[in-house]
Amino acid sequence: MKRNKPELLAPAGDFERLQMALAYGADAVYLAGNEFGMRAFAGNFDYDELKRAVALCGSHGVSVHVTCNATLRNDEAARLPAFLEYLNELGVNAAIVSDFGVFRMAQRYAPRVALHVSTQAGVTNYEAARAWYELGASRVILARELSLAELGEVRQKTPGALELECFVHGAMCVSYAGRCLLSNYMTGRDASRGACAQPCRYQYALVEEKRPGEFFPIQEEDGETYILNSRDLCMIDHIPSLLEIGMDSLKIEGRAKSAYYTAAVTGAYRNAIDAAEEERPLDPAWRAEVEKVSHRPYSTGFFYGEAEQYTESSQYLRDWQVVAVVEECDEDGLAVCSLRNKFSAGDPLELLTPHRSAEAFTAPMMEDINGDSLDTPRHPRMNFKLKLPCAASPGSMLRICR
Repeated sequence: MKRNKPELLAPAGDFERLQMALAYGADAVYLAGNEFGMRAFAGNFDYDELKRAVALCGSHGVSVHVTCNATLRNDEAARLPAFLEYLNELGVNAAIVSDFGVFRMAQRYAPRVALHVSTQAGVTNYEAARAWYELGASRVILARELSLAELGEVRQKTPGALELECFVHGAMCVSYAGRCLLSNYMTGRDASRGACAQPCRYQYALVEEKRPGEFFPIQEEDGETYILNSRDLCMIDHIPSLLEIGMDSLKIEGRAKSAYYTAAVTGAYRNAIDAAEEERPLDPAWRAEVEKVSHRPYSTGFFYGEAEQYTESSQYLRDWQVVAVVEECDEDGLAVCSLRNKFSAGDPLELLTPHRSAEAFTAPMMEDINGDSLDTPRHPRMNFKLKLPCAASPGSMLRICR
C-alpha cells in the first residue's frame, strides 16, 4: 500500500527555535510548557507563548505537539488538568504522553487533542503498540532501541490508522528508554523529569577502599576512558529505507540545542525526505550540513545492529560557528544582520538560508546602521549592513569554520 509522505517533526525549545523550524521546512514541531515536559532546561513556553506558537504554526500549516511525558508527582498531577484544558482550548494538535494516568487525564480534559505515546513508554513490539491504539492513542513513538527490521514488523502488524514515529537524528541515551538513575543519584537531577546532568559523559576511575585519593583509570582497549559515552544518531543516508517500511513521522531530537542546530538539521532532513519521496539521490551538500552543527560522532543507533559507543572523548565536534543572523534583506542581497560572534571583512563565510544549500562567499566591508564603514562588527546583537551573494530571507545565517 502506498503510504503518505512522512512528517518531518522538528524540536522547538523556545520561540526562536520554533521560528527556525518553520522557516527551514518542518511539517510539525514538538515543544513544552514550563512544566510536565522532558527538557527542563530548554527555554520552553509559558501560556501566552504557547498561544502565540499555536497561532504561528497554524498560519504555516504546521502541527504542534506538546510534551507531557515527564514522570509526575502527586502535586503535578493535581495541576495537570488545567494545563490539558488549556491545550484543548488552544487547538494543539497532539499531546505526547508516557504515564498511563496522564494518558487518561488527557482523554478526559483535552478530548480534541490527539494522543501520542512517548518513546519514554518504551514501546518495542507490535502488541504494545496495538494495545495503546485500542486505548485511544493515535500515534506511538517507537523505542530507539528497535532495529529497522523490527520497526517494519511493528508497521506490518498494527492497524494502518495507527501512526508510527521514530527518531532519526540527535543525541542517544546510554540507558534503555532514558530510564537512568545516575543523574538523580549523583547530582539530584532526575532524568525522568527532564533534568538529566548527563553523567554518562563523565570520565570515571576506580578507587580502592584502602587507598583513598588514588585513582585507577578505566580504559577501553586503546586507552579510551569515556566508557558510557554514546554517539549521536544520524539517519540522513537511510531515509528511503524508513519510507519503504512506512514510518509516518521522522523526529529530530534537540529541544535543548541551538537555533542554528534546529535550522541546519531541519533543512537537511527536509531535503532528504523530499529526495527520497521523488526517488532521486540526496545532494551531498545536505549530508554535509549535519556535519556542520555541534554533535558527537555519528552512528545509525540500533537501526542496523548494536549502537556504537564513542569512548575517546565526551566533547562535541564544533567546527562551525554562526556569526550573524539576517534580519531583513532586499532582492539584491543588501541585508541588515544581527551580530552573534565576531568576524571581519575578508573572512571566508557561508550563507545558510532556507530551501537551498549553503553558499560560500568572502565577507565584504560593512556599514553600521548610520552608514559608516565597518571592518569588524564588535557589539553583541548589534545590527549592521552587508552585501550578501544573493537575496536571503529573515532567519538566514552567516557562519564561519573556526
